[in-house]
Amino acid sequence: MPPRESLETEPLIDEETRNNGPFAFNVEQLQNLIDPKNLDLLQTYGGPEKILDGLRVNRDDGLDPDEGIDPTSSKLQIPFQERRKHFGKNILPKVDQQSFFYLVWDAYCDRTLILLSVAALISLALGIGDDLSSDDSDGLGWIEGTAILVAVVVVVLTNAINNYQKEKQFRKLNDKKEDRNVKLIRKGKEHQISVYEINAGDIMLLEPGDIVAVDGIYLEGHNLTCDESSATGESDAIKKGDNDPFILSGSKVTEGVGKVVVIAVGVHSYFGKTMMALRHHGNDETPLQMKLDFVAEQIAKLGVSIALIMLITLTIKYFINAALSDDFPDLEEIAVAMVSIVIQTITIIVVAVPEGLPMAVTLALAYATTKMLKDNNLVRVLSACETMGNATAVCSDKTGTLTQNKMTVVAGLLGQETFEDFNDIPQWKEKISQITYDIITQGIVVNSTAFEDKDEKGQLNFVGSKTECALLAFCKDFGVDYRELKSQAKQVKVYPFASSRKSMTIIIRLPSAGTSHSKASDNVFRIYVKGASEIVFGGCTQYINADGKVHKLDDKTKPQFENTITEYAKKALRTICLAYRDITASELNHIDDENPPLRDLICLGIVGIQDPLRPGVIESVETFRKAGVTVRMITGDNLLTAKAIAENAGIYTKGIAITGPEFRAKSKEEQLRILPRLQVLARSSPTDKTIVVSLLKETGEIVAVTGDGTNDGPALKLADIGFSMGIAGTEVAKEASSIILMDDNFNSIVKALRWGRAVNDSVRKFLQFQLTVNIAAVVISFISAVTSDDNESILTAVQLLWINLIMDTLAALALATEPPTDELLSRLPTLKNASLINYRMWKMILGQAIFQITVNLTLLHMGPAIFHLHMDKPHDKAVFRTLVFNTFVFLQIFNEINCRRIDDNLNVFYDFFHNYIFIIIQVIVIIGQIFIIQYGGIAFGTTELTWYQWLVTILIGSLSIPVGVIIRLIPNTCIPDSILNEHYKPKVTKEKMLWEHAGHDIMSEIKVANALKIFAAVRKPKQKRPSSHVKSN
Repeated sequence: MPPRESLETEPLIDEETRNNGPFAFNVEQLQNLIDPKNLDLLQTYGGPEKILDGLRVNRDDGLDPDEGIDPTSSKLQIPFQERRKHFGKNILPKVDQQSFFYLVWDAYCDRTLILLSVAALISLALGIGDDLSSDDSDGLGWIEGTAILVAVVVVVLTNAINNYQKEKQFRKLNDKKEDRNVKLIRKGKEHQISVYEINAGDIMLLEPGDIVAVDGIYLEGHNLTCDESSATGESDAIKKGDNDPFILSGSKVTEGVGKVVVIAVGVHSYFGKTMMALRHHGNDETPLQMKLDFVAEQIAKLGVSIALIMLITLTIKYFINAALSDDFPDLEEIAVAMVSIVIQTITIIVVAVPEGLPMAVTLALAYATTKMLKDNNLVRVLSACETMGNATAVCSDKTGTLTQNKMTVVAGLLGQETFEDFNDIPQWKEKISQITYDIITQGIVVNSTAFEDKDEKGQLNFVGSKTECALLAFCKDFGVDYRELKSQAKQVKVYPFASSRKSMTIIIRLPSAGTSHSKASDNVFRIYVKGASEIVFGGCTQYINADGKVHKLDDKTKPQFENTITEYAKKALRTICLAYRDITASELNHIDDENPPLRDLICLGIVGIQDPLRPGVIESVETFRKAGVTVRMITGDNLLTAKAIAENAGIYTKGIAITGPEFRAKSKEEQLRILPRLQVLARSSPTDKTIVVSLLKETGEIVAVTGDGTNDGPALKLADIGFSMGIAGTEVAKEASSIILMDDNFNSIVKALRWGRAVNDSVRKFLQFQLTVNIAAVVISFISAVTSDDNESILTAVQLLWINLIMDTLAALALATEPPTDELLSRLPTLKNASLINYRMWKMILGQAIFQITVNLTLLHMGPAIFHLHMDKPHDKAVFRTLVFNTFVFLQIFNEINCRRIDDNLNVFYDFFHNYIFIIIQVIVIIGQIFIIQYGGIAFGTTELTWYQWLVTILIGSLSIPVGVIIRLIPNTCIPDSILNEHYKPKVTKEKMLWEHAGHDIMSEIKVANALKIFAAVRKPKQKRPSSHVKSN
């Protein structure tokens, strides 16, 4: 960008350019207004009005969707084509996806694979040289080197394909994550449009909680305040007006409402340019990945150590045998032998290094996040997926999360006339005067940010706060034209709904027709207020009756309203108080711009809004309880309503229900004391939610929190897992959260818990399987190579690479994609600091490894006798080596089934046919093994087996299943609880809470009985006193 000085001297836009060009400004000229903010330049351009003219847009009507469309043309035409060509689209270019060839190269850039390739090339060169120089050569010297190279290529390609698929899945998730709707005015009406469809010149509406997607110029509004810290570093919120009309993309609306004209989109916006400059391929690791990296590093060190010992041992052994032999080998023979030893050593390292461990986490997360999206959970932070599996507490909102957010006005006391059912509303209208009716309907319609728009089916529905939608629908049922009524009102001040005051206020100018309690005047204004009943009604000193007359609230009428609020709350209805007040111009001048006037109000009445529980919520709460997760409801509703709904949902089970102010007033020690039994926090503010989350984390809980408001951001950030609402949530809440509930549904959190536990279990299953293969393969290769006469392992390098492919890539794919089962939710959460490999896993790893080593070493030394083979015959020797190799592979195939469980449950085939990926992988491995044995003799050093030999090796391999049963039956009683017990236990169970509640009731009854006894004892002497203490005259 040019410096500020040069911008100030930029020439004016001449009239010819303004009138004749498609637009009066180009991209650079509009960018210069924002980066840096340049008020002088804005005035040079002619101010906001000239910006509107130059962008060919009307501030009230907005853009016309038919702009640029020729109705007479038969060609395919795109709206705003010329505008987008001139100013660009509001979309950043996609990050270049790593090409498949790059991923192939990245997979190959593994030191062990490179070393193996070099050794294979040397082996290939020596083999070809031997074939060419020796007359009695069989011409197969090139086979081993070529086979190893092909195996390396297969391993590299498989890893590259997996990474490519993973990147594609995460790209789709990112596209979904970044899309959102914004409010625009087009053709004179409000619409919700995808953020990608915003154009320069659009008229955008901002409200609290919005994250601004584009750059713009402020046109009009009320108290619009933006937090620009993420864009400019400025810590103080900035109020928008004539002194600073610049709206920066990336900033957050903290207060007020406003109308803005868009001047820069996409890569030309402030945020877009910043993002393009900061683009890089992120490589953030999740906690589980970091744990596995540590485990993999330790295993790799052990594997390298064993490989070095093997290299030294085999080298020393070779030269000792050579020295003791009659015919000392020449240099070529020594080179061939040493290359063979090096290849075996490097292959051991390839097998020992568990490169599949990090890949298992990535695959599990990629699979889980993709499937979770179908369950309406959009994962924004990968680590949240696995952390959710360990969650011990859920702090949930009520509205829209536990309830359906389909609000309907079903009861009310308005104008001193009541209706107790939806069907009574028409009769209620007949009982009140037109004056009262007009004030009530105007108060509802004017004091609202909701609007009517078409849904996906083309039907008109109200969009916005569900409470406001319910009130507008209430008016619409009477035939009120809300658009006409709203357009007639002349707004003076607006105080949008805020969690701190739990109300919304608007001030309008009244026509000179007089007011309900003031003389006719041209300078009379009316304040309309709606909000939480206790708060708004607390500011009322008068009420209006059915005849439109205003009376003072006295001791007779005030309890009537208070009892109505209480009764509605007991019926689990949300209660809203409607009020108003008329003021003069002089009074208006003394009203604070920040704090609305909430005193001396005239009560219009109370309405009861019904919001039924979502289907399945009761079952979900019970599921959480069985899973060891405590559910707490934190809501802004009054205590009676909150308790009634929480009790219906199964959350409130005679624990503690308290209001936010009461909880806040307690000392920290007292808060911590009641926290385990706290089930409902009513009339709470976002600050209360943050306090509860902080205290829960202090006590070691893993906390999940739901939130939808701007002020919920701190609690969502502080929580281990923050769930924001995809429908009702503000952009600030979504940005602060780690998972977005696309349907705002509490039941979706249960699904997230299932997937979180599934991810953790999948990785542990794979770890259990891979460590077993690692130990068995390394030990068998080492012992067989050291004890053999020709210094060769019973498992060749190519065979070990095939085994490595089975246990790394294919096993990760099979075990990391296990779908979650209901069984996962029948156990307690795993402790946060629990070891990655628990006692049961170690028991299985070591037990299976010892079994496999024993079987293979038994075959190694007794196999020829068992199968009646003569080792001096080349064919029999090849059959023997093939039998050992086939047995080892089938031990892994059956142990992989065994590793589907990491607990002591004996049924390893539970839900076996539900994981089709596992079955497909197993079939691929078996077909591959059959092909290798029957047709891969030259490359893999195998020979064909008879059906009997196949049967025996498969039967030996299948022994992994019964051996697994025996290992699981080994008692855990000898293991200390500190090692065995890895599960979190709730501090207060439902049963304990009920006992405590019953005990509290009994103690209360005893106290009452004792008090009555004392009272009776005191009264008896008093009756005798007059006769014994008579005064004498």
